[in-house]
Amino acid sequence: MNIATFRSAILSGIAIGIAGWGYLAYNNIIGAVLFSFGLLTVVGYKLPLYTGTAGFIPLRDEQGRSCWLQAIGKLLFILLGNITGCLLVSLLSRLSPIDLGGAAQKILEGRLAIGPLRAGLLAIGCGFIMTTVVTFAREGKMLPLLFGVPLFINCGFPHCLADAFYYLTVPVAYTGAHLTELIVLYPCLVAGNFVGCNLYRFIAPKA
Repeated sequence: MNIATFRSAILSGIAIGIAGWGYLAYNNIIGAVLFSFGLLTVVGYKLPLYTGTAGFIPLRDEQGRSCWLQAIGKLLFILLGNITGCLLVSLLSRLSPIDLGGAAQKILEGRLAIGPLRAGLLAIGCGFIMTTVVTFAREGKMLPLLFGVPLFINCGFPHCLADAFYYLTVPVAYTGAHLTELIVLYPCLVAGNFVGCNLYRFIAPKA
């Protein structure tokens, strides 16, 4: 964990924020496809993104000893940088003539309506898709990514960084009124994404 990693994580968050902006502008299948720009940027520039790292970060050291605490610490460090990048884009989005805040509020209302437990469980689906498409992308195969991103969006599987951008773009008055609920909801999305990103390792670990 160093300043260079944090800066790269901020840039990664900016890419996701811009992708989220594109999605909110259309809020349909076109927007879902445009969101792929964010992950294409992350993969192309090899930037650290929480959901692109969680399924690959070592959970054991070379001696086979557990290093979960170090892994979680690094992931949270990356997540903080990602959220910072999303925040910067959300501040810029307030200058847009498009009602991005209204579109983002509808997404947040949907998350709050199903509650943190259900939202967290649904986030597992997004994490699974993310590890899958990043695995292929690292091999130079981008087609799964172009299908996977619209898939998790249209399935309603929350992506913790996309949601971070949406929540930061929601009108402040609405966010403030539901702050306590958000404090419970968001960690559930982060945890759900982590579980989904690691389903391959949890269920069918390589020998």
